[in-house]
Amino acid sequence: MARKLKDSKRKSKKPRKRVFVGLDEDGNPPEFPYVATASSAIHNRGLFAAKRIPKEAYIIQYLGELIPKKESTRRGLAQHDAAQESEDGSVYIFNLDEKRDLDGNFEWNIARLANHSCKPNCEAQDIDGEIWLVALRSIKKGEELTFNYGYDLEHWEEHPCLCGESNCIGYIVSKEDRKKLQKILKKRSSSKA
Repeated sequence: MARKLKDSKRKSKKPRKRVFVGLDEDGNPPEFPYVATASSAIHNRGLFAAKRIPKEAYIIQYLGELIPKKESTRRGLAQHDAAQESEDGSVYIFNLDEKRDLDGNFEWNIARLANHSCKPNCEAQDIDGEIWLVALRSIKKGEELTFNYGYDLEHWEEHPCLCGESNCIGYIVSKEDRKKLQKILKKRSSSKA
């Protein structure tokens, strides 16, 4: 009996308080005048320059929920599995630091629509814990806004690239891993010949 009483007095875990980045006090996202969404030749929908964007301009903030690493892994796997079935998008999680990530898989986070390119015109930058797309060069009105997703080499076959750039090697990998992947692809093609 004493054991039951002791067990019933255990504190249950409090649900984690959800913390959203970039929303106002009413839960609304800000407006980003540089961007518009439209159909993309690269993949489904994309982000486009609504007007001329100067080099180094902060274009749009990547909005979402701050989550611990363990939850990030769980959500990342779930998002990946769902994307494999629907062929619509992929994982929308940014690594922030050793403890937290930013899950941007929300309709109100239109920054998630920015597609990958092997010759991007934007770069995702961590500015004091906020992820921003920043212009690498001057961008013309109507141009699609892209950045390098920088995926690890480990799962390269799961990430085909459709950017169409002359320097594209057919898969989305980080700039640092491109040469390694080129060697892998060359070795594979020579073994098939």
